[in-house]
Amino acid sequence: MRCFISIKTKTPVFLVTQIISRLFGLIPRGRLWLVILGLTYLCSACNASEAQSSGKQAGKKRAVPVVVTTATQKTIPIQLSATGTVEAYSTVSVKSQVGGQLTGVYFQQGQNVKKGDLLFKIDSRSLEAALMQANAAKAKDLAQVKQAQANVTKAIAQVNQAKANVAKDVAQATNADVQAKRYNSLLKEGAISKEQADQYQTTADAQRATVNADRNGVADAQAAVAAAQADVQNAQAAVVADEAAIANAKIQLSYSSIYSPITGRTGSLKLNQGNLVEANATDPLITISQIRPIYVTFSIPQRLLPDLKKYSANGKLEVSAIPPKDTGRPIRGELTFVDSGLNTQTGTIQLKATFSNTDERLVPGQFVNVVLKLTEERNVITVPSQAVQTGQQGQFVFVVKPDKTVEMRPITVGDTIGNQTAIKQGLQPGEQIVTDGQFNLVPGATVQVKPEVGSTGAGRQKGRGEGEQGENNNS
Repeated sequence: MRCFISIKTKTPVFLVTQIISRLFGLIPRGRLWLVILGLTYLCSACNASEAQSSGKQAGKKRAVPVVVTTATQKTIPIQLSATGTVEAYSTVSVKSQVGGQLTGVYFQQGQNVKKGDLLFKIDSRSLEAALMQANAAKAKDLAQVKQAQANVTKAIAQVNQAKANVAKDVAQATNADVQAKRYNSLLKEGAISKEQADQYQTTADAQRATVNADRNGVADAQAAVAAAQADVQNAQAAVVADEAAIANAKIQLSYSSIYSPITGRTGSLKLNQGNLVEANATDPLITISQIRPIYVTFSIPQRLLPDLKKYSANGKLEVSAIPPKDTGRPIRGELTFVDSGLNTQTGTIQLKATFSNTDERLVPGQFVNVVLKLTEERNVITVPSQAVQTGQQGQFVFVVKPDKTVEMRPITVGDTIGNQTAIKQGLQPGEQIVTDGQFNLVPGATVQVKPEVGSTGAGRQKGRGEGEQGENNNS
C-alpha cells in the first residue's frame, strides 16, 4: 500500500527500491530488479491514463471562441447578376467633305469636346475665291435684270404711244370719211367737181390705211413688251442660279471649318496639321464617342425572360453597374432596351441599360458587373453568407442557445444578395448564429462570444476573413 502511495505522489525510484528491499528482504537480488521494473512500468501507465482522463474532462469544459450575429428580418431585392460591356451612347466618325491642306487642329486627342466646338480648319482660299466669283456673277445678272426691266418699261411706253397714234388716226380717218361722204353728195348735186370729191375720198382712204398701220405698230410694241418681259425672267432666273451657286460656295467654304457634331470624347487623331486632306476619305479624321449618357449591354438566360416581362410591366427596372476593382458606390441606371429576339446559339437575350455617367466612371469597351433589380421581397430572414455551412445532410448553421451551447440547425436558403443570404426555412428572427469559428464546433459545444470589430461592414469583412483563414488552417 505504501508503495502505491509513494508512486502516486511521485516518490523517486531509488527510494521505492529501498522500501521494497526492506519489505521483501527475502527476495533474491537477481529477481528484485525485475519486480522493481514491473512496478515502475505499471505506475507510469496509471499516471498516463489518469493524465489523459483529466485532459478529456478539461477539453469538454473548454469554451470555443466564436463570432455571432443575429438573424434579422428585412426587405431584400430580387436581382439578376450578369457581366456587361460598356458601349458609347453614340459614335460619330468625322470626315472632311472638301479636300485641301489641314491648316489647324483645335483639340487634343482624348479630350472631351462639346457640340459645336471647332475641331479642324482646312485651307479655304480656293473656296473663298469661288464664293467671290459667284457673287460677281450674281451682280452681273442683277444688272441685266434691271436692263431688261427698263426695256419692258420702254416697250410699254411704245405700246401706249402706238395706241395714242391709233386713236388720233382713227379720229382723223373718221373725219375724212365724213368729208368724203359729204363731198360725194355735193358731187351728185353738181355743186363740186369730181376732182374735188375724189381728193376727199383719197384722204379718207389714206387715213384708214394709217389707222391700220398704227394698229400693227401697237401689236409690234406689245410683242416688244413680251420680249422684254422674257428677258427680265431670264435675267431673274440667272440671278436665282447665281444665288444657288453662292449658297453652294458658302456651304463648301463652311466645310473648311469642321465642328464637333456631338458632345463626347475624341479618339486617336489620324492626321496632323500640315497634311493634305482628301474629301470623303475612307478613314475618318477623328472619332467622337458620346459617353454621357452611356449604354451597358448584357445578356440574361431565356428562362428568365418571363420574370423580366412580368416585373418590367410595372415600370422601368433599376440596373446597377460597377467596374471590377472599383471601390466606389454602384452606378445607378435603368433598363431601356430588350432585344426583339433570342440568340439561338447561346440561349440568351440581350438587354441594354442607360446610365447618366456624369462622373465618367464608365468607359466604352469596359467590362462591368451588372445587377438588374426585378422587385423587392419583404419580411425575409437574412444572415451573413459566411454563417451558412454545407454538410452531408445539406446546408446548416450553428445556432447559439441561451446556455451558450450550439445547435447545428438545418436550413433552406434562398437568394444571396451581396454578403447576405435569405433563409426560407429553419431560422426565426432574433436567433443568434455563428459567423466565424464554425470549424472548431460540434453540436452541444460551449462557446465564448467574441465581439465584432469596428462598424457593421467592417465586422462582416473581418468575419469573412477569419472564416477564410479557418478554412485554410483546417485544410
